Amino acid sequence: MTTKDALFTYLLRQADLNLVLGHRVSEWCGHGPVLEQDIALINTALDILGQAKSLFNYAAEYQGEGKTEDDLAYLRVEREYLNPLICEQPNGNFGDTIARQFFIDAFQYLYYQELKNSKNEFLSAFAEKSLKEVTYHLRFSSEWLTRLGDGTEESHQKMQEAVEDMWSFTGELFEMDDVEKTLVTEGIVVDTTSIKEEWLNLVSGVLTKATLTVPDNNAWMISGGRIGQHSEYMGFILSDLQYLQRAYPNASW
Repeated sequence: MTTKDALFTYLLRQADLNLVLGHRVSEWCGHGPVLEQDIALINTALDILGQAKSLFNYAAEYQGEGKTEDDLAYLRVEREYLNPLICEQPNGNFGDTIARQFFIDAFQYLYYQELKNSKNEFLSAFAEKSLKEVTYHLRFSSEWLTRLGDGTEESHQKMQEAVEDMWSFTGELFEMDDVEKTLVTEGIVVDTTSIKEEWLNLVSGVLTKATLTVPDNNAWMISGGRIGQHSEYMGFILSDLQYLQRAYPNASW
C-alpha cells in the first residue's frame, strides 16, 4: 500500500468518525433532558462536525481529483463510509449517549495528544486545535457518567446497561491494519495499541468513581465499520444526512 493511498483512507476514517458521531449528537437538538444540557450537546456536535469539515477539506485537496469536502461527506454510498461502529449506535436514553460519547472522548483525548507529534503538518495542527475541544467534551461526558452512575438506583442501572452495551464496540477504536501500520512507520499517525492501556486506566478510573462495574477487557468486540461493514443503523443515518444533496443535486445557497 502506498503512503498516499494509506493517508487518504486514514483521513476518511477520521473524518467519517466525526461526521457520523456529530450527526448522532446533533439529533439531541430540542430533545435534551434540560435546556442547559441540550445546548451543551449541540455545542459538542458543532465541535465534532467542525473537525469532520477540516478533515474532509484536507482529504479532498490531498486526493487531487477536483472533489470538495461536500462530495466526500455527502456523495458516497454506505459501504464507502469508514467510521467505527460505535459512532452510529442509536442515541437511546441520555445515559446511552453519555456512555458512547465518554468512550470516544477518552480515546480521542489520548490520541490527539500523540497525534500532535505527527510529521504531517496538517495532522499535527489539527490535533493541537481539536485537543482543546476534546478536553472539554471529555470533562462533560465523564462528569455526567459519574453523576448518573452514582445517582439514583434507576440512573445507576441505566448507566451500567449503557456502559455494557457500548463496551463491545470500543475494541474497534484500537484496531491496526495496513493503513495505520504504513503511516505509523513514517511517523504520520499514532499506533493505537500504545495508548490502549492508558485508555483502559482512564476509563476504569471514571467508571469506578461512578460506582459502575468495569466490563471485561477481554470481552468479544464487534467491528467492521472501518472497512465499510456497517450496522443496520447506518442506512437510516445517511437517508437523513444526504437528503438535501440527493433531492437537490449541486444546489447552493
